[in-house]
This record gives sequence, C-alpha cells and structure tokens, in this order.
Amino acid sequence: MDDLAHPIESASGSQRSPVIVMIDHNVLARTCLLKILKRELAGFDIVETASTNDLSWLSGRDVRLIMLNIEDKQITDPSIEDSLSIIAGYCPNAYVALLSNRDDEATAAAAMQRGVRGFVPTSIAVEVAVAGLRLVLAGGAYRPLPIIGHHEAAQLRTASECAGLAELSGHDGHGENGNGAAKIAPEAATVERTMADLTPREEQVLAALNLGLPNKLIAVRLKLSENTVKMHIQHIMRKCSARNRTEAVLRWSRRSNGHAPSPPLSSSS
Repeated sequence: MDDLAHPIESASGSQRSPVIVMIDHNVLARTCLLKILKRELAGFDIVETASTNDLSWLSGRDVRLIMLNIEDKQITDPSIEDSLSIIAGYCPNAYVALLSNRDDEATAAAAMQRGVRGFVPTSIAVEVAVAGLRLVLAGGAYRPLPIIGHHEAAQLRTASECAGLAELSGHDGHGENGNGAAKIAPEAATVERTMADLTPREEQVLAALNLGLPNKLIAVRLKLSENTVKMHIQHIMRKCSARNRTEAVLRWSRRSNGHAPSPPLSSSS
C-alpha cells in the first residue's frame, strides 16, 4: 500500500491525460472511490492523496477536478478554508467538489457561495455522486436536489432563469415600455392564465429543470426511468404551453410568484 501514499507514483495515466484528484485522509474510503471512478470516468488520470500539504507534483498537469472530503466539518472551518486556498493556488483552473457527511441546505449553499462547483453528501448513492461529478466535469454545477413541497417547487430561482428574464426585458431598451418594464404579449398573457396545474411529481421534475439538471441526473435523483422523466417534461411543456424547457420554467415560475407573464422565448433555445 506504500504507493498509495505517494500520489505522483500512483498516477497510472499518461502525463498528457486530464487529471482528477481525490483528497481524503481516510485510506479505505479514498481507495474504494478511486476504483469506482477509474471504472466510470475513462479517459482521466485519477489520483489520490491524503491531504493538501503537498500538491506541487500537480505542476504542469491538466487538473480538471479536485475532490476534497471535509467529513463533518463546516465550510467556515479554518482548516477547510485553508485547504480551498491551497487548492486554488496550485490548481486555479480546476473545478472543486466537496464530499461531506452533512447534507443540510446551509452547508451546501455556503459551499457554492465559495465557488465550489460540486457538493456531494455521503448520504447519496454512488450512482448519483458519479452523475453529479460528470455534470461538474462538463462545466455545470451539482448539489443535491432537495425533496420539496407542492408550493416550494415553483419558487426556486436559478442564475439561468434570472439571465432569461434579463433577456426578456431587453438590455438595449427595445421591447420595454416607458417605465423600463418588459412588454407583455397579449397571447402570452392568455396562455399563462389558462395553464393547467402540475402534479406533485411534475413539480419535482420542474424544480430539477430549474436547477439545470440533465434528464439522467433527474431520473437517478427521483428514482425514475429516463423515459418517465421525458414524459413528465412533455406534460409540463404542454401544460405551460411552452416550446422548450427554459420557457416552461420561466412561465410557471412567473405565474406562481404573481409576476406578469413573460412573452414566448425563441424556439431555437
């Protein structure tokens, strides 16, 4: 097991391969996850180390993702903040994912506010964790989808939704009235007034769409097949009279929050 203590020696891939680094002082957990990721994430040189004390061996490597296990510690713990600073210093372009024994909303939110792209609680299934890491590697962000109630689903807001609302309002002044508010198409107002109610399951799927999750990850999280997820999305789009997923999220969110209805989005999005 000596080679496991020296990450530079345990790197089995080509020096040109993109790298994923696992940082965890728990040898058993670290090596078990290493075996799973090597099987699931082909094409990456996946290496591991016990701490952030010496990451200089990563110099010159294409480090795509660093996974840090913080166990029971809070994000504000000085040791975690130091570790995140060290990682940023050695690998400024790498995405960071945290493994945590905590799964509360406050811890997840605090992690994302610090630029962490993935928050992976140890309470989730390994299939969900791997799907979340794939999403991070693809440039997205992953955090567990909370099981939310009927009224909470439509209240979730994401950066993508805010961006969409900004586009609808018109940055150059076109499409706005004298008060700077977006003009509302009469046909859009009629459509949104006649929207059918969503079922609780459809609201869970809609909440997942609002978080930007792909169908595969929605299926795993909600314990559905991908075909069932696609069926729910089709129902949601039909009930919202939307031509795409983004438009469905925007329409339902604005109706549920009492805002003026938004005009249709371009069908090319």
